[in-house]
Amino acid sequence: MTFIDKGTNELVYKIIGCAYNVHRALGPGLLENTCEACLCYELNRLNIKYERQKELPVLYELSSNLKTVEQFHPIHTAQIITYMKLSKIHLGLLINFFSTNLQHGIKRIIL
Repeated sequence: MTFIDKGTNELVYKIIGCAYNVHRALGPGLLENTCEACLCYELNRLNIKYERQKELPVLYELSSNLKTVEQFHPIHTAQIITYMKLSKIHLGLLINFFSTNLQHGIKRIIL
């Protein structure tokens, strides 16, 4: 089991708060690029550093995508796990802005 330190948990809490701000203001169902732009605005407002749509070099060039889908499917979890492994990151958030209740649209993944 991977231990996540207190600082990381606090950062995750702030990021989820930013996602809630966006979802509360816009509601569900907008396109991914709109949600992404608004989430980036919120992260900037709190001086949280991030990389937007980071490309991951593998045999082919991959890019990660924010999802707005009716519900999570196993492929969405598989995608973020692959991105995390390639980036050597141990904690990831899968956020679905399509959810009417964002609490049900956030999945925390720990490798």
